[in-house]
Amino acid sequence: MTSRAASLRAIARARPEPRRNVDLALRSWARSISSTPSRGALHRGPTLATASGIHAPKPASFFGVNSPQSRSMFIQTETTPNDDSLKFIPGTPVMGGGTAEFLDIRSALPSPLAMRLMGIEGVKAVFYGPDFVTVSKDSENPWAVIKPEIYSILMEHFSAGLPLFRSQEDRDAAGPQDTKILDTDSETVAMIKELLETRVRPAIMEDGGDIEYRGFSDECFVKVKLKGSCRGCDSSTVTLKSGIERMLMHYIPEVKGVEQVLDEDEAIALDEFAKLEQRLAQKDKKDEPKMAKYMSV
Repeated sequence: MTSRAASLRAIARARPEPRRNVDLALRSWARSISSTPSRGALHRGPTLATASGIHAPKPASFFGVNSPQSRSMFIQTETTPNDDSLKFIPGTPVMGGGTAEFLDIRSALPSPLAMRLMGIEGVKAVFYGPDFVTVSKDSENPWAVIKPEIYSILMEHFSAGLPLFRSQEDRDAAGPQDTKILDTDSETVAMIKELLETRVRPAIMEDGGDIEYRGFSDECFVKVKLKGSCRGCDSSTVTLKSGIERMLMHYIPEVKGVEQVLDEDEAIALDEFAKLEQRLAQKDKKDEPKMAKYMSV
C-alpha cells in the first residue's frame, strides 16, 4: 500500500461521518411459528401505549418488558428516511460485526429470528446491523398493526439470549465481505473499500441501512448496492450522488462516478413506475385543452 493510500486511510479514520407455492407455504409456516402465547400476553397492558407515535422524532419510542425469567430490557425505535422501514435497537449486540439482509422467507431460513419476523403479515424485509434490526414493510399494512408484534418477537428473542443464526457457518455466510481489502486489489480499489468502510457505512447505518461494494468498472465507476432502509428509499439517489459520489471523487481522482446496482425485482418496479409516470403525464396533456375550454367560459 503506497503512502497515498496510507494517508487516505488516516484521514478516513480520523474524520468519521456520521416459486410461488413454495414461498407461500414457507411464509405460512413462518407465521405459525411467530404466533406464540407469550406474544399475546405482551400485547396486553399499558406498555403498548408507550410504543405509539410512529413518526415521532428520534428516538421514536421505547417498549419494555420485565419478567421473572429475564432481566428488564427496553427496545428503542428510530425512524428512517424510508417511511416503510423502522430501526429497532434492543440495547444489546445484534450482529456485533458485519450485516445481514433477508428479503424473503427462503433467504431467512438460516436465522430463526428473521423467520419469525418475515412471518408477520406485511413484513417484506429484515436487516441486521451491529446493534440494531431494521424491519421493512409494504405500504398496505400500517405500523400501528405491525409494530407491537415486532416488539414482542424481538423481546422474546433477546431476553432469552437466543442465537441469531442456526449455526456458526450460517453466521459466517450471512455477512458480506465486500470491503475486505484483498492482495489482488489495486491501489484505487483498496482506497475505495477503505472509504466505504470507514466513512460511508457508519453514516448509512445511522439510518438503519448499509452499503455493499459491487465492483469498480473499466469506465471508472464504483458500483454499489444499498440495503436495509436505504433499499427503495426516495432519497437514495440523493445519498448516492450528493454524498457517496462526491466524497469518493474528492479523495480518489480516478473515480468518475457511482452507480447503484439493482436487483431484478427492483429494476422491474422502477421501470413500471416510470411507465406509470409517463402515462399520467400524457393524460394531463390531453386534459389541458378541456380545462382551457371550461376556463374560457
